[in-house]
Amino acid sequence: MRVPFVGRRRALVCREAVQLMAGYLDGALSPRDRARVEAHLSDCPHCHEYLAQLRVTIDVLGRVEVDDVPAEVLDEFVALYRRWNAG
Repeated sequence: MRVPFVGRRRALVCREAVQLMAGYLDGALSPRDRARVEAHLSDCPHCHEYLAQLRVTIDVLGRVEVDDVPAEVLDEFVALYRRWNAG
């Protein structure tokens, strides 16, 4: 089975799309990467739902400063990220 291409770059897999989500939400991606994320989102209900969850989280929490987060909670977030990143 051939992997589809968007432009001249291969299509994103979920892990890559998730890594680009913050930049996508912030409008910080290049036009090419933005198009790649949008193409992936149009075909992936799981990443589409993940993006929706991120938007809800941002709407609910707003912008939280690192100094406002208790050290224990920050440690939990870092541990969660490390587990995810190692997977």
